[in-house]
Amino acid sequence: MSRLARVHFKYEDHMGLNKAFCCILTGICLVMLAGARVGFPAANASSDPFQRERNRMVREQIQGRGVDDPATLNAMRRVPRHLYVPVSQRRFAYQDRPLPIGYGQTISQPFMVAYMTQIINPRPDHRVLEIGTGSGYQAAILAEIIDGVYTIEIVSELGQQARRKLEAQYDNVHVKIADGYHGWEEHAPFDAIVVTAASEYIPPPLIRQLREGGRMIIPVGSPYQMQQLMLVEKKEGGDITTRSLMPVRFVPFERAE
Repeated sequence: MSRLARVHFKYEDHMGLNKAFCCILTGICLVMLAGARVGFPAANASSDPFQRERNRMVREQIQGRGVDDPATLNAMRRVPRHLYVPVSQRRFAYQDRPLPIGYGQTISQPFMVAYMTQIINPRPDHRVLEIGTGSGYQAAILAEIIDGVYTIEIVSELGQQARRKLEAQYDNVHVKIADGYHGWEEHAPFDAIVVTAASEYIPPPLIRQLREGGRMIIPVGSPYQMQQLMLVEKKEGGDITTRSLMPVRFVPFERAE
């Protein structure tokens, strides 16, 4: 369910208005403010021509492969993936594959976005760091579930594009254009970290910024070769465990020169 702004109404009947009329006015205000909700409103096939494709994507590509977290599935149904890909790629937006978004980067296939979201056990009160904003799609999925999303993109043009899209729709996403290797120390510790580019090793600053009890999901391996999607967990007391989940192929983790 999308995060909704909490709005409190208070009125006083100084003009002698009758209470029924004031209630009507309050109702109108509520309806108007509902259009300013945080996140994407629920859509149907008549208001969003892509909704059927999105529902099919979730049913066949995501649920069909074992993703069953309700919050993740709802977020995948709500966020319009076609708005996070170039116009030339929109007809492919709900297909089971990554797509190019320019600057040598891609938007991950829908299943991978859902899988990586589910594996961090997202909760509304969490603070999550994403490394590799890209198009902004993964951050949008997280923002539908989590109160605080911090995302870093090293490619300035992509970061600026994603910031405009995300900040127009969400008030709980913060975008930084920087080298993600160093994380975002001033907002640490994070309950979870999602890395969407393949690193040859797990960056130590990200391990330090992970909260005890937190999880990090990161592809590890050589660029342009098969990598391993790794789950990193920081136990109580600071002990680190890692587990290989599946072979993957992600774009390289870029560093500042």
